[in-house]
Amino acid sequence: MTVVENHEETVAVTPLLQDAADVESADQECSERVVINISGLRFETQLKTLSRFPTTVLGDPRKRMRFFDPLRNEYFFDRNRPSFDAILYYYQSGGRLRRPVSVPVDIFLEEIKFYELEEETIELFKEDEGLAREEDRPMPSNEFQHQLWLLFEYPESSGPARMIAIVSVMVILISIVIFCLETLPEFREVPAVHDNQVNASAQGKAPSPFTDPFFMVETLCIVWFSFEFTMRFLSCPSKAAFFKNMMNLIDVIAIAPYFITLGLDLAEHQGSSQQAASLAILRVIRLVRVFRIFKLSRHSKGLQILGQTLHASLRELGLLIFFLLIGVILFSSSVYFAEVDDPESGFTSIPDAFWWAVVTMTTVGYGDMYPSTIGGKFVGSLCAIAGVLTIALPVPVIVSNFNYFYHRENEQEENLQYVHVTCGHQPQPSFGESDSIKSNQSFSKTESYQESDDLEALTHLHVTPVETYTVKLTDV
Repeated sequence: MTVVENHEETVAVTPLLQDAADVESADQECSERVVINISGLRFETQLKTLSRFPTTVLGDPRKRMRFFDPLRNEYFFDRNRPSFDAILYYYQSGGRLRRPVSVPVDIFLEEIKFYELEEETIELFKEDEGLAREEDRPMPSNEFQHQLWLLFEYPESSGPARMIAIVSVMVILISIVIFCLETLPEFREVPAVHDNQVNASAQGKAPSPFTDPFFMVETLCIVWFSFEFTMRFLSCPSKAAFFKNMMNLIDVIAIAPYFITLGLDLAEHQGSSQQAASLAILRVIRLVRVFRIFKLSRHSKGLQILGQTLHASLRELGLLIFFLLIGVILFSSSVYFAEVDDPESGFTSIPDAFWWAVVTMTTVGYGDMYPSTIGGKFVGSLCAIAGVLTIALPVPVIVSNFNYFYHRENEQEENLQYVHVTCGHQPQPSFGESDSIKSNQSFSKTESYQESDDLEALTHLHVTPVETYTVKLTDV
């Protein structure tokens, strides 16, 4: 009877011990510590910390095992050591990524790509750093449109595309020179003066603007701009995305003033519009033609880098304008009340002192308005010092953005030299190259097989102590 009771107790207690052993072994496996060696600097963490992100290099056991050193029982990575502090904190904090101050942006970006962090995390990091996202460049599906799009949109794709880009730049320069030369007094249009007393029946006839040499040259430039814009519009992969691009809107602004001016000249020539109103509109429209210079940014990498830098530094530029606005209001009010008792002072009101404050804070100093009293000079000195500090504070951030876009543009140019060589056709390897490719492929396959065998062996070695520990606990 006692034996049966003991046997029943044994049967009843053994599953409990088995479940407890399984739970403790699972906890032991999750809380197992892992040593990670980063170029000689050892970090120690738990497996459950790394398993929070199973798709990354450190979170996936199969990816992580490629860097396991069985002799030292650690994972070795020959990577940047200061960056790993933030990467390990990413696992510990559950997804927060902060770049160390001592690590440059490009180096840290390479590290997080190596450890295969999530794409959302990388995109959020780029937004926090003020980096522009890499835009995809879609291509038309039609072969003819594809070649036409490369011809007019990517000058580096071929020799004819480069020639078209050179012609476009020359036409833009000629248009800008004509815009500046026609304002010289020697080339201005002088209205005809008619003597009605000598011949009352004779009527003066104004010279036609269509015979002006500047108008003819401008017409030729607009013909080229219109042709280029039409070809790019017809061959673009997406019409909606075409008009959302800022460069295409600049093209429209460069072409539209000519046709508006032409319509007003025709209406004025026929006497169907008022001369004063048409002259005022013509001056505004002709002023818009100066924005044609921004067409050079399509062919100038420097202007593109400048535009990207200003776009990425909008927050800093907004802070700069806000600080300047506060300083202008503060110091213009102070200098007005400091100079109000001086009858010869040029500061007649606070709004009149705005100009002086802006000129002083930007360290231009035209000298058209200046304080004459002791209090006014003291306020002017503070205004100049505050202006220097206000302008100098956001400048390092803008310079850092410029350096980033400059280096990124240089790297893209190096990559584009190889991308456009194989555009549309894949080069066929020669006989010797094909043999070398086959041998490399066979070598890579053999190496992958050996790597898989090593992986299974290392996994077996790594799991064996846990199984031994479980058996001992069950026996007890």
